Amino acid sequence: MPRYNRGMAEGHGHHHTPTERIGVALALNLGFTMVEIVGGLLTNSMAVLSDALHDLGDTISLGLAWHLTRVSRHRGDELFTYGYRRFTLLSALIAAVVLVAGAVIVLAESIPRILSPEPTSAPGMLVLALLGLAVNGIAALRMRGGTTLNERIVTWHFLEDVLGWAAVLVASVIMMFRDVPILDPVLSILITVYVLWNVIRHLRRVLSILLQAVPGEIRLEDIERRIRAIPGICDVHHTHVWSQDGEHHVLTTHIVPQGTVSLEEAAALRAAIRADLRRMGVQHATIEVEAPGTCPCDEHDGECRS
Repeated sequence: MPRYNRGMAEGHGHHHTPTERIGVALALNLGFTMVEIVGGLLTNSMAVLSDALHDLGDTISLGLAWHLTRVSRHRGDELFTYGYRRFTLLSALIAAVVLVAGAVIVLAESIPRILSPEPTSAPGMLVLALLGLAVNGIAALRMRGGTTLNERIVTWHFLEDVLGWAAVLVASVIMMFRDVPILDPVLSILITVYVLWNVIRHLRRVLSILLQAVPGEIRLEDIERRIRAIPGICDVHHTHVWSQDGEHHVLTTHIVPQGTVSLEEAAALRAAIRADLRRMGVQHATIEVEAPGTCPCDEHDGECRS
């Protein structure tokens, strides 16, 4: 069984940790989701119910994020030697699947209402919109400053909710003065499509990390060029870069020195490379030093030709 030190996993100090920020956001979101479901049924508003379904997905995401963020802080062990950071990606992946399924249900209910609009309670929608703006605005402010991929995704979810409730507010005000019930299903579809677009965008990034793609802000050509520029290095190849959780990047590479080097000189080359890689956002690097005979250097002057 994996062993980890819970005391080291939890941060100390007066600053709000990711776990605390997500925990508060979870409590706010769960309470308001229940209010939305009841309010959407009472007002007969698909726009409110579509946002309630979206918030239900957010609640699942936040619950998983809260738990898996705690787990992700555990150090590596004999089962997960790199540590538990990648666990934070599971909540984003599961929540994305839930939101996509929910969006399909909302679209299936909303599209027929465009052809046959049903009356809704505009005053009730107005009250829910004001409440939604307040709750999601507070949650977004609470999550502001988060640095993990999980926290950024959660923050964007709350910002999307703020925009969605602003649209519901405008629609409810219009319907209080004019009888245009078609606004509700149209707004529901627009909110759902907007949420779907953002979910798919975030899902692509999560899948990219899970499939160990090169992080978007890193270029292999730049890394190898900078390593070759370090004095004493002739060539670099077999370079691989991937991310554990969108923040912590890992690299492996092979270098060929210019001529035979001692153990101390090889260690110095590795240290110089790691220092440069840290400036490029790579926190962990495994560097293999190969025999100098494989280097395409000029044996007469000791200078590399490539």
